[in-house]
Amino acid sequence: MDGNGRWAQSRSQPRTYGHSAAEAAVIDVIEAARSSGVRWLSLYAFSTENWDRPGNEVEFLMRLVRRVVRKHALFLHARGIRCRFLGVSDPRIPPALARDFDDLMTLTGDNRGMTLTVAFDHGGRRDIVEAARSLLRSKIPADTVTEQTFADHLPYPDTPDVDLVIRTSGEQRISNFMLWQVAYAEWVFPPVLWPDFRASHFLECLHAYQQRDRRFGGVLPSEIGASRP
Repeated sequence: MDGNGRWAQSRSQPRTYGHSAAEAAVIDVIEAARSSGVRWLSLYAFSTENWDRPGNEVEFLMRLVRRVVRKHALFLHARGIRCRFLGVSDPRIPPALARDFDDLMTLTGDNRGMTLTVAFDHGGRRDIVEAARSLLRSKIPADTVTEQTFADHLPYPDTPDVDLVIRTSGEQRISNFMLWQVAYAEWVFPPVLWPDFRASHFLECLHAYQQRDRRFGGVLPSEIGASRP
């Protein structure tokens, strides 16, 4: 969800103004995904690198996220959405916010309409390191470790591999997001800044994904026939 700061600066406003405006985009996209039959949706809200931003901006984001979580908890629960938070391990996270995360996960834990994962204080590299540490603690013989074994030690191992990554604002980089899970993801880079991103843009991205051929390194059956002499 990229472009909040630039959106605000283009309006001669502080960056925090863009973060506040992003709330509407978040709710619109969640509802659009649920209505479209998407079963798993992940939102990258705050990275391990975002701690390096100015202190006043980080503090504002913590307060904003807490307000949004508390405001929309019943909305998410009523729509059968199960909420998870990926990361949330840094001691700088305010205890009250961490409790709100726990409360929302408890409230929605039995829902099965859609799983919403909010990546907060998340880093893909850190997840991989933690999975490696977990494997070592489990004393699993090295020659028995497979990709599936490794994936089983990642946070929320029931999460399927990512099919589609949407990065708004035209930026084209991974930014340490779910590095293991995005290995064969399709990517879309809409130029619209996140505060302006709405259901219509989301549906355009889904349509673009549906037009692509998913080969996973192989060849489609139709191409096999076409390649014969």
